[in-house]
Amino acid sequence: MTLSQHLKPPVPFSPDVETIPDDEAETITELNETMGKIRQTTFENSGHAMRSVHAKSHGYLVGEMTIEPGLAAEFAQGLFAGTGTHPVLMRFSTNPGDILDDKVSVPRGLAIKVLDVNGPQLSGQGTTQNFVLANGPAFTVPTPKKFLQNLKLLAKTTDKGEGAKIALSATLQAVEKVVEAFGGKSGTLVSLGGHAETNVLGESYFSQVPLRFGDYIAKLSVVPISNGLTALTDAKVDLKDKPDGLRQALVDFFAANGGQWAVKVQLCRDLESMPIEDASAEWTEDDSPYVTVATISVQAQAAWTEARATAVDDGMLFSPWRGLVAHQPLGGVMRSRKSVYEKSAEFRAARNGRPVEEPTSLMGLPI
Repeated sequence: MTLSQHLKPPVPFSPDVETIPDDEAETITELNETMGKIRQTTFENSGHAMRSVHAKSHGYLVGEMTIEPGLAAEFAQGLFAGTGTHPVLMRFSTNPGDILDDKVSVPRGLAIKVLDVNGPQLSGQGTTQNFVLANGPAFTVPTPKKFLQNLKLLAKTTDKGEGAKIALSATLQAVEKVVEAFGGKSGTLVSLGGHAETNVLGESYFSQVPLRFGDYIAKLSVVPISNGLTALTDAKVDLKDKPDGLRQALVDFFAANGGQWAVKVQLCRDLESMPIEDASAEWTEDDSPYVTVATISVQAQAAWTEARATAVDDGMLFSPWRGLVAHQPLGGVMRSRKSVYEKSAEFRAARNGRPVEEPTSLMGLPI
């Protein structure tokens, strides 16, 4: 008997899989207000409008995503129902809303914009599919309300006491090593600055929360598979006197090397063990293994320049709500991102005097 014969069939998508709390609109309003305070603080201190989260970018890569041929019907859904290649843009980042020394070591993010995508769009505009990922299989908290509680605390520290944050990060990293030595892992410690000082290119990235996958429901991951990238998994980066050391490590690697990642999908096969509304619940691979549906390939290139940073960070929005109806974001955390991300883009566009638009091509992206 094969592994697939042991698995439950995938859960069909239906609007009924979501359960929306009565006070969710109020929570989202407070999230927008708190995010707005972070944006306003960093704007007043720097004179430039930035994202409320994932403000610091470490690199931008242009490449191609090739859909796997001959996918089983349950995986040949939405974007992945077709064949061939799509241009992609990858943005690596870390999660605070202020620009910090990399020794304040926090979770890493990867946002991907896939171009030349056909099909009805959630936003009614563009021909892209956006995926917003982080280097952990599940979100740090279960609901938008819990996230709001954490965000209010973080908002009070925006653009304050970087030296203290560096010292705290070093302490949290040491504590996290002890936790992991005993077989555990603390999402709270990692999110507050306890992340190991490792290379962003060796990380596996996850949607963390579910999205519609055509007729079904899924989570998505992007995993390094080329030898040069897998060699960087858990590889320490020297950040002493290098406030942008993560960026420099990424730039140095792609100056001489290309790389490949597998795009993988994990189908929801049981709504109790693989819930939609609890963003902190990890879907185990015993219940549903990740399956490769595409490969992203990138050639050697200049991974970060001021001109490219301006074009991407000021002129583009990475939101899971910019994409196909077939990949509608699901669950409270995803629902809250819709207006939060749009308002962040509106703020940047108004303050920086530059429209935020969906690209139709990457050919004109500055080098």
